[in-house]
Amino acid sequence: MNGELQASYAAQMAAVERVIKYMYANLADEITLDDMARTAMFSKFHFSRLFRAVTGLSPGRFLSAVRLQAAKRMLISTTMSVTEICFCAGYNSVGTFSSRFAALVGVSPTVYRYNDGYISQLFVNVRRNDWGSSSSTLGGRLIAPSREPGELVFVGVFPDPIIQGKPIRYAICDDLSKAFRLDGIPAGTWYLLSYSFTQGDNSALLNPVHDNLSPLVAVHGPITVKSRLPLRPVDMVMRPMRMIDPPVLLAVPHVSPQRASRSVS
Repeated sequence: MNGELQASYAAQMAAVERVIKYMYANLADEITLDDMARTAMFSKFHFSRLFRAVTGLSPGRFLSAVRLQAAKRMLISTTMSVTEICFCAGYNSVGTFSSRFAALVGVSPTVYRYNDGYISQLFVNVRRNDWGSSSSTLGGRLIAPSREPGELVFVGVFPDPIIQGKPIRYAICDDLSKAFRLDGIPAGTWYLLSYSFTQGDNSALLNPVHDNLSPLVAVHGPITVKSRLPLRPVDMVMRPMRMIDPPVLLAVPHVSPQRASRSVS
């Protein structure tokens, strides 16, 4: 990459990061596309295309994820009521906030708080009855630069490049020297996403990205799956989460020793 291209790339990344910081700083306010484009110092059209190219999501969907991440953090770290948190996170309706939270995080705000940010049972998406009869297997290796004691890795298949809602399939891995395997992947276009966590401490997933607290993540996709055709193994190279990566919205699974390193279908 020559000097001019490097400078252009750096300027674009800086613009997207500036907008994401603006989102975090103004959660309780109405934030429009005009506001974000103005912060990025681009036209709305160019900004929208750039933001999606960098993050994988539209500005509106990324903002929604940032709001829900903030709500998760406030539920765990404050004694504010669900109603207060709803408005602090930029929602105008408690009903809308609660239903969206439950759909994307996996449990209601009240249950999320009661369980200290964990989910006791994580369900997969079974919306198609014929998935099992026309599915493929997706597998590969998790490659991480280092490991903390007790560190686990969630790896799952999702329809979009964000960990939210019900995964298509997922596995919890406690041994990065072994390969992961996800059976029953239906035909379609999917993203393989992973993140690291330590049972009993999910704080790194609840806060805006900090270099010394960032979880490890990996993104692979889009992956086109065709019925019953074999898929090449995938190397999921874990790296520190960046500000441009969408927040992890799905509640962290509570993992017993017996469940680690098993796939769920």
